[in-house]
Amino acid sequence: QVQLVESGGGLVQPGGSLRLSCASSGSIFSADAMGWYRQAPGKQRELVARITRGGFTKLADSVKGRFTISRDNAKNTVYLQMNSLKPEDTAVYYCNAQTATANYWGQGTQVTVSS
Repeated sequence: QVQLVESGGGLVQPGGSLRLSCASSGSIFSADAMGWYRQAPGKQRELVARITRGGFTKLADSVKGRFTISRDNAKNTVYLQMNSLKPEDTAVYYCNAQTATANYWGQGTQVTVSS
């Protein structure tokens, strides 16, 4: 069983930055991939960024050039560095871990971009 706990969300002005952290109770190295998803009010949950065990990353087109995903296997933590934030980035951000047999989710952290 893997438990994921997100932190780092909050209120930021447009153009600002935030770094989200996802701490795992288990070894994230055992996960095939770790990712960040987001869900805005009235919209479906969407993939923001994903990183595989081998370190390959995938970013949604809407965040390329602004967001970066990284992982620290020693700390069992995945990060999402968000720069040049826009109001449309406002959403609840969820951490995800995929293994061969299961899909785990954190409880989510709110990110609000507003002046």
